[in-house]
Amino acid sequence: MRSPLARRVRTFLAAVVLLAPTLVMTGGVQAQDQLVLRVGTDQKLETLNPWQSITYADYEMFTIQYELLVSFDINLDPAPGFADSWSSSADAMTHTFHIREGMQWSDGEPATCEDARYTYQFVLDVLASDDGYVGSGYLEPYLSSAGLESVTCDDAGNLIATTSYPTTLLTQAYIPILPEHIWSQYSQQQISDPAADGFFANEPVVVGSGPYHAVEWSPGEFIRMERNPNYWGTPGVPDQIVYQTFESEDTMDQALRTGELDYVRGTGANQFDAMQSEPNIRTAEGYANGYTYLSFNTRAKEQGYRGSTSALRDEAFRDALGYAIDRQTLVDRVLNGHGVAGTTHVPPYHVNWHVEPDHPRTFDIDEANRRLDAAGYPRGDDGRRIDADGKPIVLRLTWPDSEDHAADAQFIQGWFDQIGIGVDAFVTEEGALLELLPGPEYDTGYHADWDFYMWGWGGDPDPNSLLGLFTTDQIPAAINDCFYSDSRYDTLNTLQQQATDVAQRKEYIDEMQQLFYDAACYHVLYYDSELHAMRTDKFTGWTNQPPESGVPLFGFGYPAYMLLTDANATPTAGPPEATPTAGATQGPQPTATPTPTDTGGGIDSSVLLIGAIVVIIVVGGGFLLLQRRGRVEEEE
Repeated sequence: MRSPLARRVRTFLAAVVLLAPTLVMTGGVQAQDQLVLRVGTDQKLETLNPWQSITYADYEMFTIQYELLVSFDINLDPAPGFADSWSSSADAMTHTFHIREGMQWSDGEPATCEDARYTYQFVLDVLASDDGYVGSGYLEPYLSSAGLESVTCDDAGNLIATTSYPTTLLTQAYIPILPEHIWSQYSQQQISDPAADGFFANEPVVVGSGPYHAVEWSPGEFIRMERNPNYWGTPGVPDQIVYQTFESEDTMDQALRTGELDYVRGTGANQFDAMQSEPNIRTAEGYANGYTYLSFNTRAKEQGYRGSTSALRDEAFRDALGYAIDRQTLVDRVLNGHGVAGTTHVPPYHVNWHVEPDHPRTFDIDEANRRLDAAGYPRGDDGRRIDADGKPIVLRLTWPDSEDHAADAQFIQGWFDQIGIGVDAFVTEEGALLELLPGPEYDTGYHADWDFYMWGWGGDPDPNSLLGLFTTDQIPAAINDCFYSDSRYDTLNTLQQQATDVAQRKEYIDEMQQLFYDAACYHVLYYDSELHAMRTDKFTGWTNQPPESGVPLFGFGYPAYMLLTDANATPTAGPPEATPTAGATQGPQPTATPTPTDTGGGIDSSVLLIGAIVVIIVVGGGFLLLQRRGRVEEEE
């Protein structure tokens, strides 16, 4: 998923709305005595159709309204969802999910195995169609990577799923179980294509089985949710949840300070640091399960592509540029230390899977110049490097307006100027950028009209989704956004998906990271932390997911919502206010970031890494027990 990964999306709201979120809800539908959780985000609230999901906010919207077949608990362990138990055969090719009995959709219709079967069969039908994907194309790979072949319901109400090879990935499928009686009324095209006649936007009132469902929506601005009266579990404390988009981080953070918001996602580093000492505010720094990157148009001036220089095709050229990027300076100066310098496309969050490259590119302007000279890019009279066509090299660098990468761009311009590479830096509206990126494999009307850009990807508890972004078959789906294609990488990805031995799978993943790093079609800039803040005078019981290294909301599922308590209610026994736990020793990859404060907020990188180690060890064990599952891209 796109997050910081396809990741952060903002929209401009009128100043009165930004400063007074209580005015967002229209029609006077809010009862005065209801307890409303107000959440601010830097991402646009643009879709309620899960198949269109791209950002973290999109995923949050569907995971609170729909159940996954197997869910996550607060520790990222498998938990009951639409299925209340599950098992796999000895050969790991037949998987049985017992569907919870007596469930109802929010409209009162029975929620049964047939709804789960319909949802998974819809994905199989999509994969077999001429398009091969639906909507954003981010969800169906959860089932294709698991080798799903068929789904049926038996007489006992079990969903029986068979796979074409032994796999541990099926229980990680981040696929929302949808009500057949609603969605089966629409064709694949109407679900997939917003321009299709009769497109199903899934406008409120949404019919779901999760704890809340959307009852009001202003696309791009806000979504109001109410409790699902037919939710199978214990209702959450909030009667309503209102999610609101903010373009300005400063305005969003000010709304938190004044109590007009209860929670914010995507606060700026300076604001985050400042809020750690404020009363009634708790901060949470989530260890990065994703990364911010530079992606290169590696097909440059090939037919159907519109890169400005043939040099972009040259691995040696792209490799040399990597030595002209001071990643630690970006972490220190742009992120205020809230992150870790980047290397491979599997973050250190995945402690059991991340591996450093054999020969990492370190910041060395002299080495960058030497490599450019050796690769055949001489300087012209004006000092600018010349490509094979005799043209001065000036690269167009852009990024989506949903993210603020102006400071990153300024540093990159300065460093590249020292190696004779011009950089024309500018921001592009997110939707327009998404239109520019795909090549003609996606559609004959696209031309990949760009040179290099900054954005990000967000991952799952398992690295499978991040690895699968760069297989050759993801180029036509417009997901493999640097057009990387390597038959060995493709083979290794298949092998790691089918591996049931953790040590063997790690060997495959190690090699995949090295291959992708060496190709230099991405330069991972940093693994940037998730910076969130919340008030403690209206709601208590804020619990990070996972407790040692996560954030309460915009994670994996909805467990943290269900742990909230009313700060003004008569005290009862309940979950304590969660604060990060100190770790033991510093791990090998991350560098230190600010020390925790008494507000239970910032957590240093050693704490985050130790928490990640605990989480991923659990994940590894669950992997062997066929009881793990994850989500495609945080996004980004």
